Amino acid sequence: MGGMHAPKIETFDLAARINVDPKGIAREVEEYRVEPFGLYLARPAPGRAQFHYLESWLLPALGLRITDFWFSAGHERDQDFYLDVVEIESDGPAWRATDLYLDLVLKTGHRLEVLDTDELLAAAEAGLLSAKRAQHALETAYAAIDGLAAHGYDLGRWLSTLDIELTWRRH
Repeated sequence: MGGMHAPKIETFDLAARINVDPKGIAREVEEYRVEPFGLYLARPAPGRAQFHYLESWLLPALGLRITDFWFSAGHERDQDFYLDVVEIESDGPAWRATDLYLDLVLKTGHRLEVLDTDELLAAAEAGLLSAKRAQHALETAYAAIDGLAAHGYDLGRWLSTLDIELTWRRH
């Protein structure tokens, strides 16, 4: 586990077409698209050795950010989607996602791995996250785990039962 940190906040400015990471670095977004169920973004990832492009969906009702990382040669991972447990707020063209530590790594049709439970518990113990928010994060993760497991670890199949259809550039 790395150093203890408060929940990371990322902003998505649709009007300026930028994505500001938790460290305050603004990156240009090629595409934003708002759907009734969430926000899509696609952008290059300059300066990142591990991946060169990413696509994400913010799904407020599910408390998830679902990302497809386009890994660079030599940095490939055996995963299809990375799911962050988040709180999402939107105010017109400004969206904000607060990361609640828990992450799920999905290999379609095969498995799901839960990451960073230790970070969530340490943050709650340190008072960086209230017990109520920590419980919400766990319940959000459990709901996603249950939904994915019930649908053969297939993201599209699970989300289709919730009337959510995600579109991706390469899937």
